[in-house]
Amino acid sequence: MNIRHAGIVSAMALALLSSSEIGQAHDRCSNASLHGPYSFIGHGVILGLKTADGVLHPYASPSILDDVALVTFDGNGSFQRTDFGVIGGLPKGGSTSFNPAQHGLYTVNDDCTGTMQIFYDAGGSVPAGVETDLNIVVAADGNLVESVVYKAVTVSGTTLDKTTCPSNCEQGVQEYFEGRKVATSGFREPR
Repeated sequence: MNIRHAGIVSAMALALLSSSEIGQAHDRCSNASLHGPYSFIGHGVILGLKTADGVLHPYASPSILDDVALVTFDGNGSFQRTDFGVIGGLPKGGSTSFNPAQHGLYTVNDDCTGTMQIFYDAGGSVPAGVETDLNIVVAADGNLVESVVYKAVTVSGTTLDKTTCPSNCEQGVQEYFEGRKVATSGFREPR
């Protein structure tokens, strides 16, 4: 009887442990998972303009994008962003300095997937009204953000077939961004 009783107790303990792990796996992430500064690097290609019917109208030649950014998440669904990028070999917006005129919104789901929306504000090197929307995955206990752009709103453009951009049209892009939490401990003050 003692062996049977011990087997039942062991099975119950295993079931409780398994359900506890399932609960923890389900509640792994939230907006609070992203808090503080993250350094981002991005790379991709801007292909053309996407019309309302979902058709991509290519530019005469695709433009390669490389970007670095500092994104500071507030843990509640908002962030501030400053970046410097190069598109097609030229500084984005013609400026060789960082553009701090950006803000954004983000959502992190309990399964660690989510979204980010970057909005360019007036006064920066990129025209106000430009928007970049990304699908994200939060990993490494909130220290890593992997993302792919799914929507890029632009304010101007003309394609190879002479399609022009009405206000707030979308570009066809293939862009990837990766962000890592900035570790501030261990930095030394300058002497």
